[in-house]
Amino acid sequence: MSDQDKAIEDARKFLEDILSFFGLNAVVTATSEEDVIELTVPSTHLNGFLIGQHGETLRALQAMVSTKLKNSEAALNRVNIDVADYKKHRADHLIEQLGDWVKKVRDTKEPMHLLPMNAADRRTIHRGLEEYSDVTSHSEGELRDRHIVLEPVVATD
Repeated sequence: MSDQDKAIEDARKFLEDILSFFGLNAVVTATSEEDVIELTVPSTHLNGFLIGQHGETLRALQAMVSTKLKNSEAALNRVNIDVADYKKHRADHLIEQLGDWVKKVRDTKEPMHLLPMNAADRRTIHRGLEEYSDVTSHSEGELRDRHIVLEPVVATD
């Protein structure tokens, strides 16, 4: 077993152990993509509890698993956990909203400051914006106030 495979298995087992502490015996699916361990928890009666308000519990679980891997000096230690496809649905929703935001920036020709959002949501917006050539984005602010600014691209002659 390679060092990366061991890290993936350790992450999967650790998350299953955490879930069993809450009385949930779920089979966690584990893969890796671009040096990030992807852990998927199937839909259960504890979805809301595991996700938490605005995904806060989910991010805390990720931090716990990542910290465990770092402390054991695992080959991989970046972790992404999704419960019942919550993150996928959230990303899809943000991409839908992005279309409306881009239209508003195009119509007003003014920068638009979005509400603060976590790093994963900001990344989704930045990547989604690659489909548009007339609007650009950057992040501003610190910590919980970090947000995206959408701006029209100024044509140069």
